[in-house]
Amino acid sequence: MRRRTVLLCAAVSAGCCLAAAKGPWIRGTTDKDPVSYRAGEAMVFSLTLEQAENLPSGLEICWTRTGDDGIEAKGKAPASPGRPVEIKTSLDRPGFVRIYALLRNPDGTVWVPKGGEARKDRSGGYKGAVFFDGGAGADVDAIRQGAPEPGDFDAFWAKHRTALAAVPMDGVACKELPSRNPAVKIFSVTIPCAGPKPSTGYLIVPAKEGKYPAEAMFYGYGTSWTRRATEAPDGSRESGKIMKLLLSAHGFELNREPAYYKAEREKVKSNGYGHAFDPEQNSDPEKAYFCGMTYRVMRGIEYLKSRPEWNGKDLVMVGTSQGGLQSIWGAALVPGVTEAKVTVPWGCDIAGPSVGRNHGEWFLKWVPALGYYDTANMAKRIPKTCKVTVVRAGLGDYTCPPSGVAAFYNNLSCPKDIVWVQGSTHGYVPPKR
Repeated sequence: MRRRTVLLCAAVSAGCCLAAAKGPWIRGTTDKDPVSYRAGEAMVFSLTLEQAENLPSGLEICWTRTGDDGIEAKGKAPASPGRPVEIKTSLDRPGFVRIYALLRNPDGTVWVPKGGEARKDRSGGYKGAVFFDGGAGADVDAIRQGAPEPGDFDAFWAKHRTALAAVPMDGVACKELPSRNPAVKIFSVTIPCAGPKPSTGYLIVPAKEGKYPAEAMFYGYGTSWTRRATEAPDGSRESGKIMKLLLSAHGFELNREPAYYKAEREKVKSNGYGHAFDPEQNSDPEKAYFCGMTYRVMRGIEYLKSRPEWNGKDLVMVGTSQGGLQSIWGAALVPGVTEAKVTVPWGCDIAGPSVGRNHGEWFLKWVPALGYYDTANMAKRIPKTCKVTVVRAGLGDYTCPPSGVAAFYNNLSCPKDIVWVQGSTHGYVPPKR
């Protein structure tokens, strides 16, 4: 396994590293590379409060240890600047330990900087607090998915490819839009597709005639409904040296008014769940929301390959979270993808909690039909001609838990690279100190 660990430290969850760097923060480290432990080996964490001058007296660092063994432990110690709080633990199986620490007041409430507010987040932590959220792994290379893949996995996808091929790509609606950058042209595209919706997105093409590398980019779960995904890019940040398709997860119309997207988001809810989360809907792989999404991913990439501007050899998938999930689907299901660059990929080892693995509150409920869409199973189908780079895997990310990302990564047989980031949650990357 080729892997790198970036030893960063969590700080104030301010949404930007510059803001975090000005206030108190908790440095979290381990006595060795945090993904190099063996099962049963002692793990030693050190938590140190830094930049803590002029804090009120009596504050405590309160920590909770959880893990893929189901064991929970808690502790606390005075928050003394420069004096580490040491936590010793271990894990008796392949998996991860999570250490979550908060700076608290003497009465047990969460301490926040003056004028701030601590709010519970979907990973089980607090935004706005001074915290550390990280961990360490034991026998990380030995982690595999929690449930076996469906026995007819390949037959299922062969059937879907046949269904998609039966829908001709004739009649693609390709409308040129304004571009602020003379180096690129921008188009909205609507591509006929199998499933309930067409494949839609924004195509960015170099203005200069020639053959170019191609990139498909996919959006995160929440971002996929926002203006970033619905409004046309202006091209100002483009180099004019690559062709890009910014693909919608949902197949909705583009450049519509906000009320339209709000209504569309409500339409795809099922039994009160947001898209893709309803266990009843997910119990049938043909009715799962992911089914339509995979059709749209495959068709979008096929369209990108059909463009005369493509150089016929370089085809890259890029995405974060849900976008990472879609990137992996593309690499596994469409021939010719040469690289997938994924950040905190979602949908890895969805069955993990069924075998006791740790996860946050925002997590898909496992039903066996989700095995058709799980990246741990898709990983085995990514060819050796495609490189997979996990740009960031957070050791404190329990929206996309590290054990799940490891299960996906370990099933890859292609060239691969992963960067484990200590102190990183799903949406937060701590500053380098």
